[in-house]
Amino acid sequence: MKPSNRRGTPVDPVPFLVVCAFAFLLSFAFGPILSYEYGLRGPLVFVPPTVVFLAAVVVAYYRLVWTARPSLLGEVPAESRLVRLLYAVLVVFLLLGALSLPLLLR
Repeated sequence: MKPSNRRGTPVDPVPFLVVCAFAFLLSFAFGPILSYEYGLRGPLVFVPPTVVFLAAVVVAYYRLVWTARPSLLGEVPAESRLVRLLYAVLVVFLLLGALSLPLLLR
């Protein structure tokens, strides 16, 4: 079963699933530790990562499924893909650094 966009056109679900899996891994790898560092205890440490994960799923669904236009898909030049990959690596590096700051400052 393929998900469909708002126009009823079937959309490839793989990018959506990859983004959701990555969001799950990141939010539950860092979330409970940071929640504990900010003072939450017990099962409450899983509430903020769950909220972040669900927000990421909603944004990914809207961006990669609901508003997707498969008719516009085509070959992307290699230079453009490389630049986007480098930007993504930079964003992930900065995000991981920002998430680690509270642990380093204690």
